[in-house]
Amino acid sequence: MKTAPLILLLLCFSMVFSQSKPTIFDVARNGDLELAKKMLKENPAVFNSKNKEGYSPLTLACYRGNIEIVRLMLKNNADINVNSTMGTPLMAAVVKGNVDIVKLLIQKNANVNLQDANGTTALIYATMFKNYDIVSGLIKAKANIEIKDNKGKNALDYAIVADDDKLIETIKTKY
Repeated sequence: MKTAPLILLLLCFSMVFSQSKPTIFDVARNGDLELAKKMLKENPAVFNSKNKEGYSPLTLACYRGNIEIVRLMLKNNADINVNSTMGTPLMAAVVKGNVDIVKLLIQKNANVNLQDANGTTALIYATMFKNYDIVSGLIKAKANIEIKDNKGKNALDYAIVADDDKLIETIKTKY
């Protein structure tokens, strides 16, 4: 019976010590602006780090829709065109359909023609997800509609496969 309190005490200590400080990647995901500012002050290069999967904090913030974190990162020289195997911050915002972040990234000169490991561009993703506003915005930002992914398809090909006349017409206006 004397071992039960000892075990309980050890469990409590292990819980306390196993809780680690949040990382910049946690902050990018959860949107804690004040903690992001504190981390930036402690380490000015923190926004350009990558996690073990190769994602940058900016990519994660874009994916999660944390626009205030995105603004802070861009203002403090986060690499807007950082590319991982799963894509760029712009692609992350496109996949999640976050029009406001897409507009912000385009306004800040994100490269709209970068490709991920599959050769997919932000325009191809926007077409696949049938996000008309984003497709239009990317085309206005000079997205190259000719770029093909690793399957040999471009955005127009995906619009045709989807049998989506609105997407087809939007993309064809650039041909």
